[in-house]
Amino acid sequence: MKNTLLFLKIAFSLAIFSFVSCGDDEGEMTAVIEDPPPVSTVVLDPNQPPSQKLSDYKFFKGELKNQEPAYSVIPYEPISALFSDYALKKRFVWMPNGQKATYINASEILNFPIGTALIKNFYYNNVQPNNTTFILETRVMIKKEEGWIFAEYIWNDEQTEAFLNQTGDGVFKEITWIQNGTPITLNYNMPAESQCFTCHKLDNNKVLLGLEPKSLNFDYTYEDGTQNQLQKLIDFGYLEDNLPGTIETMVDWEDTSQPLEIRVRSYIDMNCASCHIEGGQAGYRGIRLAYGDTTNPENFGICEDPDTPIPVLFDKKIIEPGNAEESILYYRMSVSQEQYRMPQQGRQIAHEQALRMIAEWINSLPGTCD
Repeated sequence: MKNTLLFLKIAFSLAIFSFVSCGDDEGEMTAVIEDPPPVSTVVLDPNQPPSQKLSDYKFFKGELKNQEPAYSVIPYEPISALFSDYALKKRFVWMPNGQKATYINASEILNFPIGTALIKNFYYNNVQPNNTTFILETRVMIKKEEGWIFAEYIWNDEQTEAFLNQTGDGVFKEITWIQNGTPITLNYNMPAESQCFTCHKLDNNKVLLGLEPKSLNFDYTYEDGTQNQLQKLIDFGYLEDNLPGTIETMVDWEDTSQPLEIRVRSYIDMNCASCHIEGGQAGYRGIRLAYGDTTNPENFGICEDPDTPIPVLFDKKIIEPGNAEESILYYRMSVSQEQYRMPQQGRQIAHEQALRMIAEWINSLPGTCD
């Protein structure tokens, strides 16, 4: 009886081993071992002050300057980007395990959970004298229980680390790069948190920019393939799967296959609407420049008087149909003087490519102002 039981135990063990194993041609047995699920390496406690160094968060793997996101750090990009003196940007989002953002509507920023981090890196290619890539700053926006905070990290010349700016003031760095074959030298401004608040403000609360569904609802090429950005967030578990069937979406302002007016409205939304909305920095002014508002000519300023006249265009309208050179909106976008330029923060030089589009659109508008 004992021998029978022993035989059965051995036979059962062999059967189990055969089930979880496979053999090669020579009869050797190899156990099948599944890879453990990936785990986020990010270190972020929303109850603590911002880290002193960017590397402390472990948002990136490998050399920090390569900006290769760690697992659970997801890149994103708005369909029309904010112009920042031709600086290039790499943007990422991270959320605590098990937390999700929620959709409100197409025009409102996704409602992110506490502990979310948004990471935005500003850099230039073809930096002189050696035609290298140079990262100037990384802005980390962290959602705490009381709201968003902005942490500004400034990169060292060796490009090995970025350190938290704790001075309370903006920092300037002179940089020269080649833009479309032309060298440009700029005293680049890395803003203090108070300067960020100028644009990142709604009803006196700190807010994000560029993370509305209308700006994210398009395809992005990730390491594992091309996918709609909102769907990517859903699939990864970062966004509730409750999107409507259709989402009104802006366009890439550089996409000349799109109608000119839609391109202009998309560009103006990203570059001007954060201030020119109800509750924004320039909410006291009459124009409203969000994408959904500019279907109304009055909101755009067509044939509307400015709140603050411009000396060189004293009796002109915000937009003079058919005449970009005499339109105050075009003038403000073309000049560099801080008291006249628009936007006042985030740029020192004019965006020439966008100006050509704005001029083409204004010059195409019919009619005259009475």
